Order: sequence, then structure tokens, then C-alpha cells
Amino acid sequence: MRPIIETINSIIGGQSGSPQYQELIKKAYQDPEVQSFLRKHRAELTDEQIKRGGSKLYEFYHEKMLLQNHQTSIAPGYTPQLVVSAGRIDVVYVPTAQLKAQQQAAELRQRVTTVRMPKFIRQADFAHVIRDNDDRVNALQAAINFTKTYRPGQFQPGMYLSGNFGVGKTYLLGATANALAERGIISTMVHFPSFAVEMKGAIKDGTVDERRDAIKKAPILMLDDIGADSMSAWVRDDVLGVILEYRMQEELPTFFSSNFTMQQLEDQHLAIDAQGAREPLKAKRIMQRIRFLSREYYIEGENMRAGN
Repeated sequence: MRPIIETINSIIGGQSGSPQYQELIKKAYQDPEVQSFLRKHRAELTDEQIKRGGSKLYEFYHEKMLLQNHQTSIAPGYTPQLVVSAGRIDVVYVPTAQLKAQQQAAELRQRVTTVRMPKFIRQADFAHVIRDNDDRVNALQAAINFTKTYRPGQFQPGMYLSGNFGVGKTYLLGATANALAERGIISTMVHFPSFAVEMKGAIKDGTVDERRDAIKKAPILMLDDIGADSMSAWVRDDVLGVILEYRMQEELPTFFSSNFTMQQLEDQHLAIDAQGAREPLKAKRIMQRIRFLSREYYIEGENMRAGN
């Protein structure tokens, strides 16, 4: 078996066609990666097979040059690789590191469903959570622990984040959802006041059950801004109450954020409907479910939205 360089020189010397074509093929065979590939597979390829593979070698070389010169290739986002398949030289295209990163990011986004949530949630992560006091540190540590220890199918209480406007409750929920997504765990984040408005509109088109069921069955549910707006008895009992009842029975982890503490939510919000009627027993029933599904973490801190 003669050395591969002699085979290449023989093929180049025997090329037919226009001078331009001969020059292109010559460049392909003389490419260091092409020569390395042919040396590696010399025992598998005859001289004739190497000659017949000229078009594939040129395809590899041409696409590689396009990528190196930042030009559009035949398969954007993919890089060419030479292989031997069934005794023939062939070119396969594999995702670039950049495309893999983009695909991974897209997969992570698909694992976090958001309903009327701010865009910054997509980029939230634990590394950027402010840790300037014990409240924030304790809440952050609890969220990190949850993401590390949660196992699908095993009940683990979520978190009820309470505190004033702008202390980072929503951001921490988003960071938790994104950390879970990295483990392949699906979650749903819902801005509850906006969802309540949509549910009222769903009465007209008859989609109340469908929309409510999609939320209540989420593997992990995060209800943001509970108590931000006045709540009608129907939203409290037939929307929130039904969702929480299902999740309690099925033992599905649930997270909440609110400007109210749990006790304030019960006494000052859930017990009084939008018409001003007081119904403390119904409020207590809702709170029993919230307390079963989550543990409260109060966050004290500076309003990070102030001045924005």
C-alpha cells in the first residue's frame, strides 16, 4: 500500500476537466484536515475509492472555508465532518458549539411556561439574586435547596414569598423555575391578577375549564402577585380555590409571591370580596391549602424598582 501522499499526487495529476476545476480539487486534496482523514482511513480505502470521493472531499473543504470566512454555508449552524460510510467517503454535518448552546437555551425556555410574566424572568438566575440581608439569603437558600432536592412524583412544599414591592420576589421565582429547567423539570409561572382577568373573559367563549385545568395540572406552579388586585368571590372560589384544591389532593408543589404575608392575605384580602362582603370561612379554606402547599419566607429589603 503506497503512502497516501503518493495517491493524492497521482489523483491530482490525473484530474480531467477545466483548469479551474482541477485547481479546486487540488486545494481540497492538499488541505491538512483532508490529508489527515485519508491517512487515518488508509487501510479502509482503495486508491479508486479515494478518487471517487473527490467531490465529497471538495464539499468538506469548500464548506469549511465558508465557515472560516464567516460566509453562509449549505447548513448554517452546522460544521462538516468527513466519515467513511459503507466503503465510501462522505460528509456529515454536526451542530456547532454555538448552535448547541442555542438549542439548549431553547429547550430550557420550553420547560418554563409563562403567563403574563415580565420578560426578565427568562434570564433570572440565582447568581444575580441580591444577598444584602438575612431575609434574602434565607429565601435564596431555600429556593436553591428546593431545586437540588426536588424529585418529580414526590411531594415537596413550595415557597410563599411575601414582602413589599420590588424586593425581588418575582425574580427569585424566575430563577427557581430556570434552575429547575436545567434539571429537565417543567414549571409554569402565572401572573395571577392578569390570569384572573383572562378567566373572566373566558366565560364568554366557554374555555374556563380548559384554561383553569392547564394551570392546575402543571408539575410545578408559581402564582405571582397573589393579592395585588381585588378578587371577586368567583375568582377566589371557582378559579383559585379549584386550582389549589386539585394541587393539594395531587400533592403538586406550588409557589406564591405576594405583598401580603399569609396572615394578611387571609384577613385583608381573601376574606373580603370585590363587593366588600366578608367571608372569613372561605378565606380560611383557601389559606389551609396555601399553607399545605408552601412555606412562607418574608423578604425585607430595598425596593429595587424605585426610581425606574
